[in-house]
Amino acid sequence: MSTVRTAIRITDRRLDFAQVLADLVEDELVAKEVADQLCRDRRLSRSETHPLVVIADQKWKDPRTPGKLLNLETLTKWLAERVKLPYLHIDPFKIDFAAVTKVMSSAYAERFRILPVGVTANEATIATCEPYVREWEESLKQVLRLDIRRVIANPLDIQGYIVEFYNLARSVKGATEQEKGAYSQIANFEQLVQLGRSGKLDANDQHIVHICDWLFNYAFEQRASDIHLEPRRDAGNVRFRIDGVLHQVYQIPTPVMAAMTSRIKVLGRMDVVEKRRPQDGRLKTVTPHNDEVELRLSTMPTAFGEKLVMRVFNPDNMVKDYRDLGFSEDDEQKWNHMVNQPHGIILVTGPTGSGKTTTLYSTLKQLALPDVNVCTVEDPIEMVEPSFNQMQVQASIGVDFASGIRTLLRQDPDIIMVGEIRDLETAEMAIRAALTGHRVLSTLHTNDAPSAITRLLDIGVPYYLLQSTILGVMAQRLLRTLCRHCKTHHSLEESAWEHLTTPWRAPKPKETTCVAKGCLECRMTGYMGRIGIYETMVLTPELKKAISAETDLAALQDRAYKEGMKPLRINGAMKVAAGLTTIDEVMKVVPPPQGDRRHLPRRIHE
Repeated sequence: MSTVRTAIRITDRRLDFAQVLADLVEDELVAKEVADQLCRDRRLSRSETHPLVVIADQKWKDPRTPGKLLNLETLTKWLAERVKLPYLHIDPFKIDFAAVTKVMSSAYAERFRILPVGVTANEATIATCEPYVREWEESLKQVLRLDIRRVIANPLDIQGYIVEFYNLARSVKGATEQEKGAYSQIANFEQLVQLGRSGKLDANDQHIVHICDWLFNYAFEQRASDIHLEPRRDAGNVRFRIDGVLHQVYQIPTPVMAAMTSRIKVLGRMDVVEKRRPQDGRLKTVTPHNDEVELRLSTMPTAFGEKLVMRVFNPDNMVKDYRDLGFSEDDEQKWNHMVNQPHGIILVTGPTGSGKTTTLYSTLKQLALPDVNVCTVEDPIEMVEPSFNQMQVQASIGVDFASGIRTLLRQDPDIIMVGEIRDLETAEMAIRAALTGHRVLSTLHTNDAPSAITRLLDIGVPYYLLQSTILGVMAQRLLRTLCRHCKTHHSLEESAWEHLTTPWRAPKPKETTCVAKGCLECRMTGYMGRIGIYETMVLTPELKKAISAETDLAALQDRAYKEGMKPLRINGAMKVAAGLTTIDEVMKVVPPPQGDRRHLPRRIHE
């Protein structure tokens, strides 16, 4: 046995800097002269830093892929192929922190630069960046009584996630044990009631503080737009919405999640004791890069406790240039024509989460000149903007949209933004504001632009007031955009294009960038970020004539198309032709036309 152990120690070795450079030269990834010059730098060659990290810092070009560098991830993949081991990109979304941290201690992981990334009934998967160090493998196999599967991973990821995984697991465990300890010390019913009423001790516990800080930083790092804390019977779910899609992140014991919710409610100045009714709040924090971020909080009582959703508002994302939002030249021209009119109503329509607020904020930011008074009434205020005068709807004290507009009219406004037209009273006040010489911007929840007119007629607005006040309507949606790092050129199939553009028959482009394989930058989804598609209906004199007490939606759509309005799907098709998104994404977001569409124009040109 001693002979075997001695042999293991002799063969075990860390990666040698000079040998790694020699292997890269042999595989024709690095020129010999460059490698020799770097090898002569004793400061680098004797560094304790992993050789791949040192080499990646040189930012050498990858001879196999023009325009790309030999970055750390590329070098890690090369090492995995060289030593004939599987390569793994560590994705925290797919790792059970609680399970893998029980495989070994953090000290053991740091000693051998290894990290458990998966465990099943028969096998433990261990990520390493030192393929020639195997001393730990046999020992771990005997202790765990499991097969060991080694994979090669990025050395910086291993180093960083060792700290993150174990600290998080330690905090969750500490919070769980403290929760149990608190209940074990209860002597009578009165103490139990008092503990249930006061969540402050749990909320300010250092373990809970650490978990909440990790949650925020991780959400910002992953570009999450919403953070969901969802209590369940045994364990609560943490989910992030990224580019419009929800992803499962982690499971946390229900008592710990309750304490996290209490902590966040304290930060958001909400009533911590009240758990029976929904509450709203907001808080400001900063990202690891010191960018200011605002979170809008919303709680909802459920069967297993309070559900908390945090919407992330980054000021840089809330106010954008029209082209960054996805406006075409035609869309921008029509929109500017509407919003620069001296008075009238401009409506933005679409479902929840379609980017309506971002469009309005971006527009108001451009209109809010020093000599202009911009006032808004919102429910809730999405983002505090210093150049606007913003008022919050407070239904509990009788401040609704209608009374809010009435108040704003006495504030000498030039431009009024109404968060949403929900009822006849609000619509009438918005119309009154437009008739008295104000520009009014607002939102509605309809599927397309012409439907906004019929919706207002349905709630009781007289058609002649719509004719005299509505300047135009813009419907919008958000599409996921292809990842710029991995998208490739691809010829569109005629049948797929026809299915997308039927019955409008938009001309098919010859070639387009419309496929993405998926890479580490986009989390292997093929998509990164979102862009808007728009259907802009300017109320021309001909369109106003089509509005009556008995307006037919199909006839109004027909007239709008003849007046130059492009449907949402055609706008999406143009984004496909420009290589920004895919046909599948457009088909998923914008449903096909329903019913009889013989009235639609047979061909639409960009």
